[in-house]
Amino acid sequence: MRDTFRPPFARPFFVPLFIALNLIVFGMWTFANDVQLEFMAKNFLVSWSALEEGRVWTLVTSVFSHNLFWHFFINMFVLNSFGSIIESTLGSMRFLRFYLIAGIVSSLGHSLVSAYLLQMPTLPALGASGSIAGTILLFALLFPRQKILILGIIPMPAIWGAIAFVGLDIWGLSAQMHGGGLPIGHGAHLGGALTGLIYYFLFLRNPKS
Repeated sequence: MRDTFRPPFARPFFVPLFIALNLIVFGMWTFANDVQLEFMAKNFLVSWSALEEGRVWTLVTSVFSHNLFWHFFINMFVLNSFGSIIESTLGSMRFLRFYLIAGIVSSLGHSLVSAYLLQMPTLPALGASGSIAGTILLFALLFPRQKILILGIIPMPAIWGAIAFVGLDIWGLSAQMHGGGLPIGHGAHLGGALTGLIYYFLFLRNPKS
């Protein structure tokens, strides 16, 4: 596998489509009345309790769901930055499958972590962060020495940046298990990152190259 950055060879299709879908759902949250908010909560938030109640579609719908502007903006900025390269590298249909699988695994990761580690099965989650975490890890494995900017200012090889993010999520999850931490879906992030790792070694790594 080449260790240098390759510019995209095809214009992405699904990344702008995903951004548009996220924008639509963000608008639905923003302009919803009380009845519509109840609908959104039932259909665009994922939790272990929601899955037990049979709302399995929330494994996917929650991945396209944001109700805070900065959460939406940052996720879409990062998705456009890394997702466009990965879609152009893998091809659109392979990227679609990867992104959706990463989203489902990340939703399951949050649900299992909240139910069995945090003892909070009703804890809801939403956002594209899990799929994006998988996308970033996949980028880092494909282009490990490519420089990225942590927090937009700190240059670092992609592989070390990805390792740092995974380490922060492990630390954050440990803090949550001890009653502290921030309201961040570390289980979702780790589930997405694990998907990126598995996908790379199963389908992309070529030891002969």
